[in-house]
Amino acid sequence: MNPGSLHAKAPEVYKAQFTTTKGDFVVEVHREWSPNGADRFYNLVRHGFYTDASIFRVVKGFVIQFGMNAKPAVEAAWQHANIRDDAVKESNKRGTIVFATAGPNTRTTQIFINLGDNSQLDGQGFSPFGTVIQGMDVVDQFYSGYGDPPRGPDQGLIASQGKAYLDKNFPQLDSIKMAKILVEPKPAGATSSAPAKKPAAAKPAAKPAAKTN
Repeated sequence: MNPGSLHAKAPEVYKAQFTTTKGDFVVEVHREWSPNGADRFYNLVRHGFYTDASIFRVVKGFVIQFGMNAKPAVEAAWQHANIRDDAVKESNKRGTIVFATAGPNTRTTQIFINLGDNSQLDGQGFSPFGTVIQGMDVVDQFYSGYGDPPRGPDQGLIASQGKAYLDKNFPQLDSIKMAKILVEPKPAGATSSAPAKKPAAAKPAAKPAAKTN
């Protein structure tokens, strides 16, 4: 409810896992590609913003789009929490993940994943901040039968009524069950930088050597 409090700087490279109604996919984010976007995405995922969010727009061969909160009050709090644009350093190729925008410096929470080569978006200021490295086959399966308005979901009604509007009127839409930042596992046995010394043969009751940092 307080966007200004979520301003942690993201790691230079990190991964986020999305669990959806079709399965899991994993995104790898590179902060150097789009620093403001990478930081915003990191904070949103860490604090559960995308939990229960519907994947409300799917255009085959083009994009899938999500990022409107399931609760109207939370969505309202973030509607004007804009971040500044980043330079476009990577092309909008298949599998890249990008913030949606309504014009210069208007990125907030909505995200899209490119389903095809959309390099025509590069010149429009859409700056990819990461790419799907696992589960692109899951992304390809999201329900696409509703299309855009007037037949498909209306973003104004999503904002005012939340997921209840989508569940009632567009029940076949897929959604995100949860998203989390993945912590890289430590190598097996990597609990110290040097192995403990063996007891000396002449001292049968010697204690183990102290661990070193």
